[in-house]
This record gives sequence, structure tokens and C-alpha cells, in this order.
Amino acid sequence: MAETLFTGISELVTPATSVQRGAAMRNLSRLNDAAMLVRDGVITWVGTRRQAPAAASVHDLGDVAVVPGLVDPHTHAVWAGDRLADFEARISGVPYEEILAQGGGIRSTMRATAASSVQVLVELARPRLAALRASGATTVEVKSGYGLDFEAELRMLQAVRVLQAEFDLMPTLLIHVPPQDNRAAYVQGVCGDLIPQVAAEHLAAAVDVFCEKEAFSVEETRQILAAAQAHGLRVKVHADQFHAIGGTELACQLGALSVDHLEASGPAQIGALAASDTVATILPGVTLHLGLPAAPGRDLIDSGAAVAVGTDLNPGSSPVFSTQLALALAVRLCGLTPPEALCACTVNAAHALGLRDRGALAPGQRADFLALHSPDWRDLAYTLGASPVRDVWRAGIQA
Repeated sequence: MAETLFTGISELVTPATSVQRGAAMRNLSRLNDAAMLVRDGVITWVGTRRQAPAAASVHDLGDVAVVPGLVDPHTHAVWAGDRLADFEARISGVPYEEILAQGGGIRSTMRATAASSVQVLVELARPRLAALRASGATTVEVKSGYGLDFEAELRMLQAVRVLQAEFDLMPTLLIHVPPQDNRAAYVQGVCGDLIPQVAAEHLAAAVDVFCEKEAFSVEETRQILAAAQAHGLRVKVHADQFHAIGGTELACQLGALSVDHLEASGPAQIGALAASDTVATILPGVTLHLGLPAAPGRDLIDSGAAVAVGTDLNPGSSPVFSTQLALALAVRLCGLTPPEALCACTVNAAHALGLRDRGALAPGQRADFLALHSPDWRDLAYTLGASPVRDVWRAGIQA
């Protein structure tokens, strides 16, 4: 039995263990001069240093703040190629439609990814995931979605499986970009062939669909998500990034884990999320990189919704390699307070992935936590351009 008492905690700050909604997202527990007992990777006791029980070993963290490990509930960390020419062209004013016509855009990423082996995809994704972990992310969701053809989608998920030996990853099958013809046959193949194979091989925990005017319709999304649920997979939806066409409402009706993006959400979509158990996942990196309007984080929380925050790490719209930066951007761009942002990046993000054993520092939770450089946890939301995270601990072991 491995047992360690962690001391030297200036303040231990954590949300509650259950998903937090609305004003409750501001209610953090703060314990000064704290200690935490970890046994076999699980927290067994939290209290003040003076009350601490005896333990087999003691680890002094050096009088710094401790918070739960961050959970990144939305990334596309597996891809090949780059979008640097696209970035330069877009900054120069070239419309995205012209970039696509010249062979760039998302389809260039799809070509490069589809042409790559599992091993190449693993080697490309590893440093990205290492950067997320160094920024404080102890659990990361990774989507497929750049393959289009089914074999490429499977290779992306197989790369995630390989990387699970090094990182705590939650794999998601993303049905991302529709083919340029034979849409009905493609959706039928997704439902009848791809999803059953992914479920049978346990390659993903959930299925996500991009429901947009430029992507899949509400009815196509409904068909795909119904197939996912029939095969025992959880469901998620990309919705309201550019247009609110009904994807959010559908996700709430189906009991989706989360709806992600929401930049174009209005009162109807906010109301649907507030009345459901579906988590609203906002992605401020997209706002920063593309200049889109920010997702209405403040309105979502004020309405009573449960809000999470992710990086949306991807080559085209959010090259954000820091979960801590996403937290800090949610404060500046989406109107969250620092306590709300911490809640959104920990327990609520865990719930957006269907996880109940992490995201908070309490007995029974997995011992995923961060030791900051500072004695004040608010540096996590304040700092830009440098990492406020000194040490990352997963299941009681330093990463």
C-alpha cells in the first residue's frame, strides 16, 4: 500500500465533487495551511496540517497553492500537416472559401492525416499532449474527425489508444466533415459500419457530431447519435459555432454529455442547456484565434447552466497548447470569474466526459492535483505567457 501525506499547502482550493451549475460554480472550498492524505492514488483525507494523521511518508510541497488537476474536455490533438499558410493567408485578408479552393483549410489537414500511419500520428501528437499536461491537464479528451474515410478515422483512434499508455486520454469518435457527395450513403456507413466497429473494438467512449449549416444537419446528427447510443456509446455535439440550427436542442433532448462551441447560441439554446443535464463546453481559444464572438459564458452561468472550458486544440482554429491558458481566456473573453473558471476546468469538465472520480480534491477522488508556483491559487487565472503550474500530480504520482 502506497501512502503519502502532502503538506506545505498554503491553500487547498477545490469545487465540490458533483457537477456545479449557475451561481454554485463560484462556491469553492478554501482550506489554509492544508494537508492531504493519498493512498494508492486516491485521496483519503483532507484537512489542516495540524489535524493531519500519521502517514508512511510525507511530501512537503513548499507552501504553495494546490488545486485539482485540470480536465480538458475538447481537443483534436491527433493530426498531421500544418495550417501555417492558411494562417498567413487569413491574416492577410484571404477569405476562407478561397483558401479552401486553393487546397488549404480543413481538407488539407484531412489529406495529411489520412496519409499518415498510426505511428506517425502518435509521434506528432505526443509533444502536444505533453504540453497540455505540463499546463496542468491531468485528463484530456481527444477526438478523431480528420479522416473522412473510415480507415483513417480508425487510425486516429488507434493512435489515441497507443498514447493512453503515457497520458490519461478519453477518446471520442468525431463525425466532423461531410463528404462532397453521397452524404446519405456516408451517414448510413457511419451508423451501420464505423460506429459498430469502434464500439466493438472499444476505440472510443463517445461519439461527437458537428451539427452546422456547413456540416451535418439536425436530422443527420440525430441518426448518427441514435446509432451511437444503440451501441452503448455516450454522445456529444459540436453546435452553434456559426449558426444555431437546432443541434443544441437535439443534444439536450438526447441527454448528451456536452454541447461544445456555442458561440452563436441565443436565449433558446441557453435556456435548453439550463433546463438539461448537458454540460455547455465553451472554447475561448477559437475566439482568440479566429476573432469570432465569444461563447456566452456569463449568460449560460447566470441562467443556471453547467459550464465547462476546453482548449479545442487543433491546427486550424485553436492552436492552444495550454489548458491553463484556456482557463485564463475564459475569464477575459467569456466573462467567467476565476472561481467559475476553475470549476469549469475541473469538476464540470470531468462531468462533460462522463467522469465522476476526478475534478475535485476530496476523499474518494483520484489524487490528480497541481502544485502552483504561487501561494495564491488565483495565479492560475491571472498568469499569461508563463505557466503558473509548478508540478502536476496524477493518481498521487508526479508527472
